[in-house]
Amino acid sequence: MKTIAVIDYGMGNLHSVSKALEHVANDQQVIVTSDPEVIRNAEHVVLPGVGAIRDCMAEIRRLGVDKVVQENIASGKPFLGICVGYQALMQDSEENGGVDCLGQFDGHVRFFGESLVDEAGEKLKVPHMGWNKVKQTRSHPLWQGIEDDARFYFVHSYYVEAGQSDQVIGETVYGKTCHVALAHDNVVAVQFHPEKSHHAGLQLLKNFAEWDGKLDGKL
Repeated sequence: MKTIAVIDYGMGNLHSVSKALEHVANDQQVIVTSDPEVIRNAEHVVLPGVGAIRDCMAEIRRLGVDKVVQENIASGKPFLGICVGYQALMQDSEENGGVDCLGQFDGHVRFFGESLVDEAGEKLKVPHMGWNKVKQTRSHPLWQGIEDDARFYFVHSYYVEAGQSDQVIGETVYGKTCHVALAHDNVVAVQFHPEKSHHAGLQLLKNFAEWDGKLDGKL
């Protein structure tokens, strides 16, 4: 049986992510694991994450998950980063005074700021918690069957500023334009929580579970 490995480094929303994947993954076993060999043998790999990036990166490095991530991305298998797992794939983050991340994407994680306002000048709350439309800026297998401007659920105080516009496949606006979905080769990553985003989120996870990691000219 093919497997989807959800990497457990003690900081992810593991139960919700794994249950959502189990709901949509046909004939695939979902395994929550920190075992490098199990992750290595899986056909799909997911890196979730919640909390402060400093603590996440400390555990990622302490447990050797950074090497596991690099190895699995290099193997060409489909790889998905979610929320802080998304931010961890960038070059660095402004959170906690500045933290070096995994550098899989040429992107930087920025703080929304204390005086974030909308187009009408009304103050916006930070962290950003709630539903926002996601504009699909590039076609990608991840978006199959999902309407443009579908709503996804967000919880974050920091946003990604991508270094390469051709890697951005989704944006949202919350006081400023935020790059909330990136893709490069066999790697996709999203700021929002697909496991908490009802039909659109489940469809995205289903698309990932069925994706072979190849783009076939769709990006």
